[in-house]
Amino acid sequence: MKYAQENIKPYNGNGEKKEQVEQMFNNIAPTYDSLNHTLSLGIDKSWRRKAVNTLKSFQPEKILDIATGTGDFAILMEKKIHPKKIVGIDISEGMMQIARKKVVKEELTPIISFAKEDCAALSFSDCSFDAATVAFGIRNFEELDKALKEIYRILNKNGHLIILELSTPKSFPMKQLFSIYSKVVLPLIGKIISKDRSAYTYLPKTIQAFPQGEVMKEIIAQTGFKEVSFKRLTMGICTLYTATK
Repeated sequence: MKYAQENIKPYNGNGEKKEQVEQMFNNIAPTYDSLNHTLSLGIDKSWRRKAVNTLKSFQPEKILDIATGTGDFAILMEKKIHPKKIVGIDISEGMMQIARKKVVKEELTPIISFAKEDCAALSFSDCSFDAATVAFGIRNFEELDKALKEIYRILNKNGHLIILELSTPKSFPMKQLFSIYSKVVLPLIGKIISKDRSAYTYLPKTIQAFPQGEVMKEIIAQTGFKEVSFKRLTMGICTLYTATK
Protein backbone atom coordinates (compact mmCIF):
# COMPACT_ATOMS: atom_id res chain seq x y z
CA MET A 1 0.00 0.00 0.00
CA LYS A 2 1.63 3.23 -1.12
CA TYR A 3 0.80 6.21 1.02
CA ALA A 4 -0.59 9.10 -1.02
CA GLN A 5 1.12 11.91 0.83
CA GLU A 6 -0.27 15.42 1.01
CA ASN A 7 2.33 17.93 -0.10
CA ILE A 8 2.02 20.35 2.82
CA LYS A 9 4.89 22.85 2.99
CA PRO A 10 5.93 25.28 5.75
CA TYR A 11 6.24 28.29 3.46
CA ASN A 12 4.76 29.62 0.24
CA GLY A 13 6.90 29.24 -2.86
CA ASN A 14 8.13 26.63 -5.29
CA GLY A 15 10.89 25.06 -3.23
CA GLU A 16 10.78 21.34 -2.44
CA LYS A 17 9.20 20.34 0.85
CA LYS A 18 12.49 18.92 2.15
CA GLU A 19 14.29 22.22 1.54
CA GLN A 20 11.52 24.22 3.21
CA VAL A 21 11.42 21.89 6.24
CA GLU A 22 15.20 22.24 6.60
CA GLN A 23 14.88 26.03 6.46
CA MET A 24 12.02 26.00 8.97
CA PHE A 25 13.86 23.93 11.57
CA ASN A 26 17.01 26.02 11.14
CA ASN A 27 14.86 29.09 11.81
CA ILE A 28 13.18 27.77 14.96
CA ALA A 29 16.16 25.79 16.35
CA PRO A 30 17.12 28.36 19.05
CA THR A 31 13.65 28.27 20.64
CA TYR A 32 12.63 24.71 19.70
CA ASP A 33 13.21 23.01 23.06
CA SER A 34 11.53 25.65 25.21
CA LEU A 35 8.57 25.85 22.82
CA ASN A 36 8.15 22.07 22.74
CA HIS A 37 7.95 21.79 26.50
CA THR A 38 5.73 24.86 26.80
CA LEU A 39 3.28 23.83 24.09
CA SER A 40 2.96 20.27 25.42
CA LEU A 41 2.83 21.42 29.07
CA GLY A 42 5.84 19.15 29.63
CA ILE A 43 3.93 15.98 28.73
CA ASP A 44 6.31 15.34 25.79
CA LYS A 45 8.95 14.25 28.33
CA SER A 46 6.74 11.43 29.61
CA TRP A 47 6.04 10.30 26.03
CA ARG A 48 9.77 10.08 25.33
CA ARG A 49 10.35 8.10 28.52
CA LYS A 50 7.63 5.64 27.57
CA ALA A 51 9.17 5.12 24.12
CA VAL A 52 12.64 4.64 25.56
CA ASN A 53 11.39 2.17 28.16
CA THR A 54 9.74 0.18 25.37
CA LEU A 55 13.02 0.02 23.47
CA LYS A 56 15.06 -0.73 26.59
CA SER A 57 13.64 -4.24 26.89
CA PHE A 58 15.39 -5.16 23.61
CA GLN A 59 18.80 -3.84 24.76
CA PRO A 60 20.01 -2.56 21.35
CA GLU A 61 23.73 -1.80 21.10
CA LYS A 62 23.65 0.39 17.98
CA ILE A 63 20.78 2.87 17.52
CA LEU A 64 19.94 5.24 14.66
CA ASP A 65 17.92 8.23 15.89
CA ILE A 66 16.21 9.71 12.82
CA ALA A 67 15.03 13.35 12.83
CA THR A 68 17.12 13.68 15.99
CA GLY A 69 16.54 17.44 16.20
CA THR A 70 18.26 18.92 19.24
CA GLY A 71 19.26 15.51 20.55
CA ASP A 72 17.03 15.12 23.61
CA PHE A 73 15.78 11.67 22.61
CA ALA A 74 19.27 10.40 21.77
CA ILE A 75 20.61 11.60 25.14
CA LEU A 76 17.69 10.02 27.00
CA MET A 77 18.34 6.69 25.24
CA GLU A 78 22.00 6.79 26.24
CA LYS A 79 21.11 7.38 29.88
CA LYS A 80 18.37 4.73 30.06
CA ILE A 81 19.60 2.03 27.65
CA HIS A 82 23.40 2.51 27.64
CA PRO A 83 24.04 1.33 24.06
CA LYS A 84 27.53 1.25 22.57
CA LYS A 85 26.65 3.73 19.82
CA ILE A 86 23.91 6.20 18.88
CA VAL A 87 23.93 8.06 15.57
CA GLY A 88 21.53 10.98 15.36
CA ILE A 89 20.60 12.19 11.89
CA ASP A 90 18.66 15.20 10.67
CA ILE A 91 18.41 17.52 7.67
CA SER A 92 18.75 20.62 9.90
CA GLU A 93 22.28 21.58 10.84
CA GLY A 94 20.83 24.32 13.04
CA MET A 95 19.11 21.72 15.21
CA MET A 96 22.12 19.42 15.34
CA GLN A 97 24.46 22.26 16.35
CA ILE A 98 22.40 22.54 19.53
CA ALA A 99 22.39 18.73 19.91
CA ARG A 100 26.20 18.58 19.66
CA LYS A 101 26.59 21.19 22.41
CA LYS A 102 24.30 19.16 24.68
CA VAL A 103 26.28 15.98 24.04
CA VAL A 104 29.58 17.73 24.80
CA LYS A 105 28.11 19.13 28.03
CA GLU A 106 26.90 15.65 29.03
CA GLU A 107 30.33 14.18 28.09
CA LEU A 108 28.70 11.69 25.73
CA THR A 109 30.70 12.35 22.55
CA PRO A 110 32.25 8.84 22.55
CA ILE A 111 28.74 7.37 22.32
CA ILE A 112 26.55 9.88 20.45
CA SER A 113 27.41 11.41 17.08
CA PHE A 114 25.40 13.39 14.54
CA ALA A 115 25.27 13.54 10.74
CA LYS A 116 23.21 15.31 8.12
CA GLU A 117 21.29 12.64 6.20
CA ASP A 118 18.33 12.30 3.85
CA CYS A 119 16.04 9.74 5.50
CA ALA A 120 14.88 8.53 2.06
CA ALA A 121 18.48 7.80 0.94
CA LEU A 122 20.56 6.83 3.96
CA SER A 123 24.32 6.42 3.53
CA PHE A 124 24.58 3.51 6.00
CA SER A 125 25.20 -0.09 4.98
CA ASP A 126 22.54 -2.80 5.16
CA CYS A 127 21.96 -4.25 8.62
CA SER A 128 23.99 -1.56 10.42
CA PHE A 129 21.77 -0.92 13.46
CA ASP A 130 19.89 -2.90 16.11
CA ALA A 131 17.19 -0.23 16.42
CA ALA A 132 15.88 2.89 14.71
CA THR A 133 13.86 5.61 16.40
CA VAL A 134 11.87 8.58 15.10
CA ALA A 135 10.45 10.92 17.74
CA PHE A 136 8.12 13.65 16.46
CA GLY A 137 9.67 13.87 13.01
CA ILE A 138 8.20 11.26 10.71
CA ARG A 139 5.25 13.41 9.66
CA ASN A 140 7.73 15.86 8.09
CA PHE A 141 9.19 13.23 5.75
CA GLU A 142 8.67 14.10 2.11
CA GLU A 143 8.73 10.44 0.99
CA LEU A 144 7.38 8.27 3.80
CA ASP A 145 7.41 4.98 1.88
CA LYS A 146 11.03 5.40 0.78
CA ALA A 147 12.09 6.41 4.28
CA LEU A 148 10.47 3.33 5.84
CA LYS A 149 12.16 1.09 3.27
CA GLU A 150 15.51 2.68 4.08
CA ILE A 151 14.93 2.17 7.80
CA TYR A 152 14.06 -1.48 7.15
CA ARG A 153 17.24 -1.88 5.07
CA ILE A 154 19.68 -0.53 7.66
CA LEU A 155 18.21 -2.58 10.54
CA ASN A 156 19.64 -5.94 11.55
CA LYS A 157 17.42 -9.01 11.41
CA ASN A 158 14.98 -8.75 14.32
CA GLY A 159 15.95 -5.09 14.70
CA HIS A 160 13.35 -2.78 16.20
CA LEU A 161 11.62 0.38 15.03
CA ILE A 162 10.14 2.87 17.49
CA ILE A 163 8.06 5.80 16.22
CA LEU A 164 6.63 8.49 18.47
CA GLU A 165 4.32 10.97 16.75
CA LEU A 166 1.66 13.50 17.55
CA SER A 167 -1.86 12.54 16.50
CA THR A 168 -5.39 13.90 16.55
CA PRO A 169 -7.66 12.73 19.39
CA LYS A 170 -10.87 11.01 18.28
CA SER A 171 -13.13 11.42 21.32
CA PHE A 172 -15.05 14.29 22.89
CA PRO A 173 -13.99 16.62 24.49
CA MET A 174 -10.28 16.17 23.73
CA LYS A 175 -10.92 16.18 19.98
CA GLN A 176 -12.58 19.60 20.11
CA LEU A 177 -10.08 21.05 22.60
CA PHE A 178 -7.11 19.84 20.57
CA SER A 179 -8.58 21.36 17.40
CA ILE A 180 -8.86 24.81 19.02
CA TYR A 181 -5.43 24.50 20.60
CA SER A 182 -3.65 23.48 17.39
CA LYS A 183 -5.37 26.00 15.13
CA VAL A 184 -5.36 29.04 17.42
CA VAL A 185 -3.15 28.74 20.49
CA LEU A 186 -0.15 26.91 19.01
CA PRO A 187 0.41 29.29 16.02
CA LEU A 188 0.02 32.33 18.29
CA ILE A 189 2.54 31.15 20.91
CA GLY A 190 4.84 29.93 18.14
CA LYS A 191 4.81 33.34 16.50
CA ILE A 192 5.49 35.17 19.76
CA ILE A 193 8.39 32.97 20.91
CA SER A 194 9.98 31.77 17.65
CA LYS A 195 9.01 34.72 15.40
CA ASP A 196 8.04 32.14 12.77
CA ARG A 197 4.25 31.88 12.55
CA SER A 198 4.44 29.78 9.37
CA ALA A 199 6.25 26.99 11.20
CA TYR A 200 3.63 26.68 13.93
CA THR A 201 0.80 26.90 11.41
CA TYR A 202 2.43 24.19 9.25
CA LEU A 203 3.11 21.74 12.10
CA PRO A 204 -0.55 21.34 13.22
CA LYS A 205 -1.57 20.78 9.59
CA THR A 206 0.90 17.93 9.29
CA ILE A 207 -0.53 16.24 12.39
CA GLN A 208 -4.02 16.24 10.90
CA ALA A 209 -2.88 15.10 7.45
CA PHE A 210 -0.52 12.33 8.56
CA PRO A 211 -1.77 8.70 8.62
CA GLN A 212 -2.61 7.50 12.11
CA GLY A 213 -3.49 4.37 14.04
CA GLU A 214 -4.51 1.41 11.91
CA VAL A 215 -3.63 3.20 8.65
CA MET A 216 -0.07 3.93 9.78
CA LYS A 217 0.23 0.39 11.16
CA GLU A 218 -0.64 -1.00 7.72
CA ILE A 219 1.85 1.31 5.96
CA ILE A 220 4.64 0.11 8.28
CA ALA A 221 3.65 -3.53 7.78
CA GLN A 222 3.63 -3.14 3.98
CA THR A 223 7.31 -2.17 4.17
CA GLY A 224 8.04 -5.66 5.51
CA PHE A 225 7.99 -5.06 9.25
CA LYS A 226 6.33 -7.63 11.51
CA GLU A 227 4.78 -7.40 14.97
CA VAL A 228 3.58 -3.88 14.17
CA SER A 229 1.53 -2.33 16.96
CA PHE A 230 0.52 1.07 18.24
CA LYS A 231 -0.62 2.62 21.49
CA ARG A 232 -2.40 5.95 21.89
CA LEU A 233 -1.05 8.14 24.68
CA THR A 234 -2.71 10.97 26.66
CA MET A 235 -6.16 10.45 25.15
CA GLY A 236 -4.81 10.22 21.62
CA ILE A 237 -2.64 13.34 21.46
CA CYS A 238 0.39 11.14 20.79
CA THR A 239 0.82 7.64 19.35
CA LEU A 240 3.64 5.16 19.96
CA TYR A 241 4.32 2.68 17.13
CA THR A 242 6.57 -0.37 17.45
CA ALA A 243 7.70 -2.86 14.82
CA THR A 244 10.30 -5.58 14.24
CA LYS A 245 12.28 -6.42 11.09
